[in-house]
Amino acid sequence: MSTRTDRALRVLLLADDCNPEWPSLPVVGYKAAKAIANHADVTVATHVRNRPNLDKAGFGQARVEYIDNEYIASNMYKLNTWLRGGNQVGWTTHIAMNYPSYLAFEWEVWRRFRPALERGEFDVVHRLTPMSPTLPSPLASVSPVPFVLGPLNGGLPWPAEFAPERAREKEWLVKLREAHRWLPFYRSTYEKSAAILAAFQHTIEDLPQSARERMVNFPEVGIDPEVFHAAPQRNRDRSRLTFLFAGRLVPYKLPSLAVDCFARSAVLRGHKLVIVGDGPEREAIERKVSEARLWPSVQVLGQRSQAEVGELMRQSDVFVFPSIRELGAGVVAEAMASGLCCAAVDYGGPAELLANGRGVKVPLGSRQALTRDFTLALERLADNPDEVRSMGESARSYALSMLTWDVKAQLTLDIYQRVLEGQRLPGAPFEPREAQKHAARAA
Repeated sequence: MSTRTDRALRVLLLADDCNPEWPSLPVVGYKAAKAIANHADVTVATHVRNRPNLDKAGFGQARVEYIDNEYIASNMYKLNTWLRGGNQVGWTTHIAMNYPSYLAFEWEVWRRFRPALERGEFDVVHRLTPMSPTLPSPLASVSPVPFVLGPLNGGLPWPAEFAPERAREKEWLVKLREAHRWLPFYRSTYEKSAAILAAFQHTIEDLPQSARERMVNFPEVGIDPEVFHAAPQRNRDRSRLTFLFAGRLVPYKLPSLAVDCFARSAVLRGHKLVIVGDGPEREAIERKVSEARLWPSVQVLGQRSQAEVGELMRQSDVFVFPSIRELGAGVVAEAMASGLCCAAVDYGGPAELLANGRGVKVPLGSRQALTRDFTLALERLADNPDEVRSMGESARSYALSMLTWDVKAQLTLDIYQRVLEGQRLPGAPFEPREAQKHAARAA
């Protein structure tokens, strides 16, 4: 990708969270930044804590500058961990406690890069992570070149039916979330950003109305087709399907609901359920499996590497994901790329990923209603292996044409180019025709 002067775009990427070995946001930041660097002249400003793993894994064509704000971040991290009782739950508290640390991060970036920015050595500044819409960016107001924000993802309300799960997730600050709109730099961040990438409709609706014309519906999730791909055609016993759950075993993902479905259904017990992941719910899940005598049909494998999860997906038929508040659901995108038929709650990120017949969407309801409806949906899939195969193929086609890191990087550069040339931003670049054009170009 090049500018009108026929040189590579020069991009300063801010990626506080950017680590190839840390799950969720840090690895997403790493893969997105690395892919963008294949198409532009990229310098990544990231936190010094990421250095050991980045040195070990490498960063492709990107240059890396390490930013040290440990004079604030270290103590805030200790306090954050203490308040949350660890690092598995209490994500609203986690984001709130990151506010002073992130302001310090951007201050250090400004101190280091201000001369280069003022000399015109960069065309665009892009804040890739953090992805929370509640954390502002002071640099949006002072950058002498266009500032791009996102992809952001947040603002999905907790379902009222799951107050007990919210309490177990230690989401005590949810009721005070709207206070972030009054924090210093919040308003200026959205007024001054030249483009705002917002993942899914729930995020767009959470952001200021005044910034809508500069927003692009841009999911933050992506897939690495070398890790997540469908198995070669092989003879498979369609009389016994494998259902797979993969993810953190935490309350809001409802991993035990999949076990409840098997416990109540003689049809499902004729098939196989594999649960991959670890977390505070694991002990209760294993106890439930034992009490219901489900060991012949249910396995709990614990934590596995990305490569191992990819292989397990290739050995499975249906991905079961009953999470009731999933902002993005990167694991659903990975399952889609692996050719699985996905069954998920019709809420948040999965609802949009599985639209248009790309999977089964179960209506959000009470725990009792969800268990009933998931059981019926999984029984129907168990009885219709051709439907499982058809939806898996549709999901795979969508994921490979629209959600690979390389296609997303090229779409990101299109947005940079539009900003620099004063063109109108596309509201939703992830239309099939547009994404397929970029996939063909990448091939």
